[in-house]
Amino acid sequence: MRTDQTPDRRELESYHSRVRGSLLGGAIGDALGGPVEFWSLEQIQRECGPDGVRRYVPENVAGSSVYGRITDDTQMTLFTLEGMIRAAVRRDRGIGFTVAAVHHAYDRWLDTQLQNGPDGERDGWLINEQWLYSRRAPGNTCLSALAEPRGGQRKLAQFGVVATNNSKGCGGVMRSAPFGLVPHWVWSSDLQFDSAAEAAGYTHGHSTGQVASGALAVLIGAIMRGHDLPGAIEETQSQLRVRDAGGETYLAIEQATEVARKGPGAEHMESLGGGWVAEEALAMAIYACLVHPEPDQMLDALSLSVTHSGDSDSTGAICGNILGALHGETALPPELAFAVEGRGTILTLADDFIYEFTASDRLHGDYGPDTRWTQRYPGW
Repeated sequence: MRTDQTPDRRELESYHSRVRGSLLGGAIGDALGGPVEFWSLEQIQRECGPDGVRRYVPENVAGSSVYGRITDDTQMTLFTLEGMIRAAVRRDRGIGFTVAAVHHAYDRWLDTQLQNGPDGERDGWLINEQWLYSRRAPGNTCLSALAEPRGGQRKLAQFGVVATNNSKGCGGVMRSAPFGLVPHWVWSSDLQFDSAAEAAGYTHGHSTGQVASGALAVLIGAIMRGHDLPGAIEETQSQLRVRDAGGETYLAIEQATEVARKGPGAEHMESLGGGWVAEEALAMAIYACLVHPEPDQMLDALSLSVTHSGDSDSTGAICGNILGALHGETALPPELAFAVEGRGTILTLADDFIYEFTASDRLHGDYGPDTRWTQRYPGW
């Protein structure tokens, strides 16, 4: 699983900025798109102006205007991160790495959707963050795949097993960026793809829903290794050409690159679909990144990614994940970054992810199996 490449300090500093940029960028895109998710393009342009969504649209919460609220996209991404850290802790304690640890993390996310607050019965720290106990239009596919209501109780899904539905909705891909953020000296691109696809399969049984998630992981992983965006897309397409069931996602990305040659425009964005299914959400986000690829264009890209009649929070989140990885934390629009909900939690979890995947020997190992770190991130 680990390679022999050892990063120098400069590479580690860049890695740190890109991880934080990708995760916070995803949250910003999510929060930009969340309030307008069910608006038509015409309504967005009427309410926000002809240039589309360029600042947080206020939401009425208990009679007050609230700005920058994240949705279930970011919630599930955070639990993906936590599950991946726990999986790595299992590896470093000699228990054995398994992506199913992420499935357990999604079960904890489900608690936040069914309960009013922590009940003290689950371990780890993320489950005790009260602000996460809020339903933000979670996808029915995710809810039903993780648990079935039975007489007031819930029947847990079998951990590590593919969902029995045939959904290829975007609920898998929108949470898959963390798999691409694992350092290249730790995971290969094949492992990034396979792990993201497996985790998406816990809620989405259709192969395209899984493949698109793997494709996003490979795309971000290629960026993290130093590829520019066109180079990262080519590496992703190379993976898809040899993958079973890669055709729909390959064609969607190919269409995005062709449409990008026409330049930016909401009408071009909408020609790629609505983003409700996985390959469309990925393609729409890629299109926005391609037409606004520079660091000082990040707000333009994020705005374009959410200014359409479809699943704006998911396309915005994926766009933010990609460009945050490409340009790093300092490229994020500060007027949006400082105000996004949960920024402290997001960046704390990002830093913990970095610590585990770059310095695990300093966190556990000689210090024994029962450390403050392993209490923070138990094996499941």
